[in-house]
Amino acid sequence: MNWTLSACIALLLWSNLAMASAPLSNSRDFRLDATCARVFPMFTAEGERAWAPGWDPEMLSGDVGRGTAFRTLGHRDGRETVWIVVDYRPDQYRVAYARIAQGSNIGLVDVSCRDTAPKGVQVSVRYTLTGLNKEGDDFVREFLSDAHYTRFIEEWRVALSAALDPKGQAGAGAPPAAPLQHGTHAATSLE
Repeated sequence: MNWTLSACIALLLWSNLAMASAPLSNSRDFRLDATCARVFPMFTAEGERAWAPGWDPEMLSGDVGRGTAFRTLGHRDGRETVWIVVDYRPDQYRVAYARIAQGSNIGLVDVSCRDTAPKGVQVSVRYTLTGLNKEGDDFVREFLSDAHYTRFIEEWRVALSAALDPKGQAGAGAPPAAPLQHGTHAATSLE
């Protein structure tokens, strides 16, 4: 009986260690003073250069459409993240990326834009991530926590507003933007 109990405990421990973490997700919306036609191209690999300091994608294949692949390096830790466009619908102002942060986490990023009256855009950003190990699990929990994710998306809103403002007045009085990170490890903002 002791042998059977030991085998069951060992099997249970092994299965818990072998099981993948459940994906976690968080989503936020924000408003910009522009049209979808103007804002949506800013959510492509190259378009993000206009508003995300330090964003420097290395294009691996494609341009903007489904199957496009590119690589980025974390601003603070140099961690490589590979991004693949899995859905690109410019007529609906929707794009989705699969991403793999080397040795940390995998997941999806969904961005959609919707015109609002009288002049403005409602942007929705959802990250769904799964840790690949304990460090990745810890990162995912912190990155997608309500407090962190709210700050992260507010950084997006401020940076996008500034890039869209022809007079450079958007976000006046706000602290200078730190390099934005999109889901890899960093001290405050996360890539």
